[in-house]
Amino acid sequence: MTTENKTCFRHGMRDGSPIALGYFAVAFTLGIAARNAGLSALQGFVASVLNNASAGEYAGFALIAAGSTYLETAIMTLVVNARYLLMSCALSQKLKPDTPLHHRMAIAYDVTDEIFGICVAQPGYLNPWYAYGAIVVAIPGWALGTYMGVIMGNVLPLRVVSALSVGLYGMFLAIIIPPARKNRVIAGVVAVGFSASFLVNRLPQLSGLSTGIKTIALTVALALLAAILFPTDTVNTNSGEKKDEVS
Repeated sequence: MTTENKTCFRHGMRDGSPIALGYFAVAFTLGIAARNAGLSALQGFVASVLNNASAGEYAGFALIAAGSTYLETAIMTLVVNARYLLMSCALSQKLKPDTPLHHRMAIAYDVTDEIFGICVAQPGYLNPWYAYGAIVVAIPGWALGTYMGVIMGNVLPLRVVSALSVGLYGMFLAIIIPPARKNRVIAGVVAVGFSASFLVNRLPQLSGLSTGIKTIALTVALALLAAILFPTDTVNTNSGEKKDEVS
């Protein structure tokens, strides 16, 4: 490893440390969800090592708890995590054109929202070792948080576990509320999503469908409808801006 790579690696670890702490806190509540789905601490740890994505991992645990099939779980995880495909494409433009394939594949292993953010903010081309530094501290924070969440979920009183389980929903609300307040389209999609989710789980005509199929169909349908009706280059915001993003 060259001196430049060592320096970039240390800088990545420095910038990734706060991310790791945040991951630990969020993943702890995710561990509660894993425990409620019947997973052991080791299984939750491995799941977080292989899937460092809160929404995708929670969707997987929820489908496991609902008794969904492997195929339904795999498809839903792919749909929920689809935004990382776009992030990876954008991040690839930050790499030098001659960056070897093995570096590109290694970085793609952990393109999360936060790591993507600090990587694209680097001036000039991204040195892969910067991303490695951030990843090497972020992944343990996420996986250990899930591990500890499962363990504490097995030890703590039931009322405490129920209270901690609400924390994950609070995290999702914190994700959707700020952009929904700024963008009427996002607010509308969120509202329609809540309403549609309630209806599909109450309609007797759909009672024969599994939870996984309902969730997948609803997610894809709403995302497709929003993309067709409100493409990103024509969305007007409340502040009068001509362009905004729906993500």
